[in-house]
Order: sequence, then structure tokens, then C-alpha cells
Amino acid sequence: MSFVSDRAKVGKNVKIGQNVVIEDDVVIEDNVVIGHNVVIRKGTKIGGGCVVFDGTILGKVPFRSSISAVTEDKDLPSLTIGNNVIVGANCVIYRGSFLEDFVFVGDLVVIREDVRIGTHTVVGKGVTIENKTTIGKYVKIETNAYITAFSTVEDYCFIAPEVTFTNDNFLGRTEKRKKFFKGPTLKKGARVGANATILPGVVIGEDALVAAGSVVTKDVPPRKIVMGVPAQVVRDVPEDQLLENQSYYREE
Repeated sequence: MSFVSDRAKVGKNVKIGQNVVIEDDVVIEDNVVIGHNVVIRKGTKIGGGCVVFDGTILGKVPFRSSISAVTEDKDLPSLTIGNNVIVGANCVIYRGSFLEDFVFVGDLVVIREDVRIGTHTVVGKGVTIENKTTIGKYVKIETNAYITAFSTVEDYCFIAPEVTFTNDNFLGRTEKRKKFFKGPTLKKGARVGANATILPGVVIGEDALVAAGSVVTKDVPPRKIVMGVPAQVVRDVPEDQLLENQSYYREE
């Protein structure tokens, strides 16, 4: 048996599974499919044509431990999900985030508060995107990648499986570290290979490529390939791999 608040607004042709909870002031547009055991928290907005698979929580309110360094006690706007978004099974997407139209979220994904994800972006299975992060459009983030807080990923970037972003050069020591939290920035069309680690504040230039397994400790120039531990520039990105030469690229 499901519970739908009488203060929720549910559109036409919405299919709701078993054991679903839809709280006050939720808005669900037309032609949405909600799987079994889904919880949709207060005020969440879901656009038309979306699919939410079993066991997912939408609009979770963050909570903090006594030693949390980044999570804030503050009021957050409602979670907003655009049109034709797919959210996989057993995901948690927090209040205060915004997913644009046609985003795809795989199973077991966690998206924290204050995150914005652009249209047609794919977030693969098991990915974690921490708070205060911006992801552009047409981005692909593959299985089990970790995107730390205060990160920026611009349009058309590619992040391979098991990539790790970091944001704390002090590794949890000293109070002054809190002033310097900064995740990596991937500029438009940048690509990062599997199991690479990107250190705090590093900027990966437009169309640059980080080879698999690299540890990137300093900024990467545009259109260069870096590899190694620590990563060093080895050559230019081949002309046929540049974003401007890809059939799917839509210049604006």
C-alpha cells in the first residue's frame, strides 16, 4: 500500500508502485513512472515523462555529524528534476539539487545537496557526487567515480570508472583547511581515464586527456595528454579526438 499526501499534486497517467511514500507539496507532472518502495520527500518537483526505479529516495534532507566540515545547517530549496529524466534503483538524491531534462542516473547513485547537472548527462552506476558541485551538459561519468564537493565539470567531459576527485590538501588536519576546500575543475571536453586521481584545485584544460591510473598534482594545459605518477605532459591530443571533430558535438 502506498501513501500519497493530499497536498501533493500528481499529473495525468502517472504510475505509482507499491509501498511508495509521496509527501506534502510534491509535484509530479504527467506520464511519470514511480517504482516500488520509492520515497519522495516534501516539495520535490518531478517533470513530465520521468522514470524512477525501485527503492530510490528523492529530496532527502542532509544531516551532519558533529565533525562534518562541509555539510551546512541551512534551509534548502526543493529538489527539482526536469523532464524525461531516468533515475535508477536505490539512488539517493538530496534536497537542494537540480537535474535538467534528459539526465540519466544509474543504479546506486548518490547526489548530494547543492548539485546541478546539465541536460543529457549520464551518471553511471554507483557514482557519488558530493555537495556544491556543478556538472555540465552532455557529460559522461562512469561506474563508481567519486566527484568531491566544490568540483566543476564543464560540458562534454568524460570521466571513466573509479576516477577520484579530492578537495582537501590538509587531509583533515587544522581548522584553516576549511578556507581552502576546492575540488578539481574539468574544462569543456576534458577526459579522465580509469582510476586516475585528481588533487584539490587542479584545472584540467579544454580537450585535455588524463591517462588511466595517473595522479594529477598540477594544472593540465588544453589539448595535452598527461600520464604517470605524478602526471606529466607527454604529447598533444590527436586531431581526430578533439571535441570539435566529433559528430555528436553541438557548438553553441
